[in-house]
Amino acid sequence: MSSLSSKAPLTVSVVIPVYNGGDAFRRCLQSLHTGLIPNEVIVVSDADTDGSWRVAEEFGAKVIRCSANRGPATARNIGAKAAQGDIIFFVDADVTLHPETIHRVVEVFDASPQTAALIGSYDDAPGATNFLSQYRNLFHHYTHQVSSEEASTFWGACGAVRREVFFQVGGFDQAYRAACVEDIELGYRLKQHGYSIRLCKHIQVKHLKCWKPVSMLKADIFYRALPWTALILRHQQLNNDLNLDTSSRLSVILAFALLLSFTAVGLWPSAFGFSLAIAGLLFLLNAPVYRFFRQKRGLRFTARVIPWHWLYFLYSGLAFAVGLGRHHLSQATLVKRRLVRTSAN
Repeated sequence: MSSLSSKAPLTVSVVIPVYNGGDAFRRCLQSLHTGLIPNEVIVVSDADTDGSWRVAEEFGAKVIRCSANRGPATARNIGAKAAQGDIIFFVDADVTLHPETIHRVVEVFDASPQTAALIGSYDDAPGATNFLSQYRNLFHHYTHQVSSEEASTFWGACGAVRREVFFQVGGFDQAYRAACVEDIELGYRLKQHGYSIRLCKHIQVKHLKCWKPVSMLKADIFYRALPWTALILRHQQLNNDLNLDTSSRLSVILAFALLLSFTAVGLWPSAFGFSLAIAGLLFLLNAPVYRFFRQKRGLRFTARVIPWHWLYFLYSGLAFAVGLGRHHLSQATLVKRRLVRTSAN
């Protein structure tokens, strides 16, 4: 006599770090009550001062309060330790989930036992309506939608990982106190341990953050480009993926060439033709990006995107150069210290 047996369904723990989440955080929690409801929601209040932890309690989440602000890496680790689910699904406090988001996360892990972690994508309808927020979040959406499904990094805004794998690699690096590249660093360690990370383009969340010029530049340069450069140099890993693909690297070179050629026009007017040629190459190289923006938001919006996009290449390239200089300076300092110790012995 035979009996049919079915494996137990995977359980999901949603972990959300929050510091003064405001209305976006309330909307985030509301979205978790649509579609497939997770087995548990764990909110780690990173010493918030606006009562975000009370909002989480209103929605029935398990709340862990930190006495001091220690950053999202530590907050996520605290939440993960309290999680009971097979899958830990990390979500930022300023995103909302679609009704099918959690169901799709479970589907991927259930159908693919070799998948250790997955990341999703922002959707193509950002919550904030101002131009910079629409541009920034749509660009993020586009980058994920055209990238390889075999990912090389993790993503804390919409990223899920098997619980045992997360603890095996040591969780997030708590040396990162600000929200920067702690998720990317975790992804590097997952890959070094031989684990597979999938970019699942159909798993999407809506980003509600309102970007302004200063906040965007500050985040891109000081919380992304500089620490990511340090991470790349430390791991000696420059993957042809996401924002580091070949097209982006060539675009950085062309953007600086364009800036130098425009500077030279005052001394050599004939350089203007050279500048136009470089601008044309830069435009053609990124034509798929601009075609995407034109389809989503029209020609006028796309025209506004181009200067911001080219500025992005300039400050990203400058940040990489600064990071490279810092790296070589620190390496030279280490060598000098070793020589001093050797001579002293």
